[in-house]
Amino acid sequence: MTGLAKIVVLGAGNIGGSLAQRLAESDLAREVVLVDIIDGLPQGKALDIQESAPILGFSTRVSGSTSLDAIAGADVVVETAGLARKPGMSRSDLLEKNAAIVRGHAEAVRAKAPESVCVVVTNPVDVMTYYFRDVSRLPPARVFGESGTLDTARFRTFVAEALHVAPKDVTGFVLGTHGDTMVPILSLTSVSGVPLAKLLPPDRLAALVDRAKQGGGEIVNLLKTGSAFYAPTASQAELVRAIAHDEHRLLPVSAHLDGAFGEKDVYVGVPVVLGRQGVERVVEVELTPAERTAFRASVEAVRADLAILAKLPR
Repeated sequence: MTGLAKIVVLGAGNIGGSLAQRLAESDLAREVVLVDIIDGLPQGKALDIQESAPILGFSTRVSGSTSLDAIAGADVVVETAGLARKPGMSRSDLLEKNAAIVRGHAEAVRAKAPESVCVVVTNPVDVMTYYFRDVSRLPPARVFGESGTLDTARFRTFVAEALHVAPKDVTGFVLGTHGDTMVPILSLTSVSGVPLAKLLPPDRLAALVDRAKQGGGEIVNLLKTGSAFYAPTASQAELVRAIAHDEHRLLPVSAHLDGAFGEKDVYVGVPVVLGRQGVERVVEVELTPAERTAFRASVEAVRADLAILAKLPR
């Protein structure tokens, strides 16, 4: 059992419930708490997960609550609460509604768990991570967003399928926003050390990049209702594991930039070293001219959303 005492997952929907299950089964903390405003939802899912402990053999205690008081003393807080964009909803509508949710949670973290490390999942994740840190007033290193880890996992999956190789042998990074302007870094993608560009022609590479950018939408279109939660929560659990075990993992997350990659005062997906205190450092990798141009465009997309956020009532 690790030294973590308590992990709090805010939001008990498909993402929050699935994540709580993954965290409990991994025995990453003595306690995992699900929090949601719908009475019965977090308690019911928590009890269901807890009742699997005798079969799966984990020791973590899982509970549910509708009170933000449950945040008190958390070592790690994962913010999954928020609305998905619906037909007829503008981007500013989504920003306003999710900012209101994030604001209340960030204020609770500031008051009740000021020493915690916070992982933000709520979309648009780069903007919501920036806002969560701004409201919580936690050090930037202890607030980061889950984005590149999921996008990279999807890209690695597509590469593995195209080459008929084991997904674990594919390495690489997807940087930038968690959205249409994400940047799969082909120059740093390889299969057991073999550069991807030596294994596939340019047209196949372009198709893989396009599919990665539409990865979430592809699943939404297949499901008809709802969105992905298996791969996203696997990604989030990987991040929490890196914190809990102080693993110093090199992973892509939405992190605060203070000069790295030529950018300041913005959250966007970049490679970082992740450990017990959160982001230990941003790793500034070399990009091709085309990749750097695409990355800058991705940053500008985040700044455009931040401009919308700045106009919303506080």
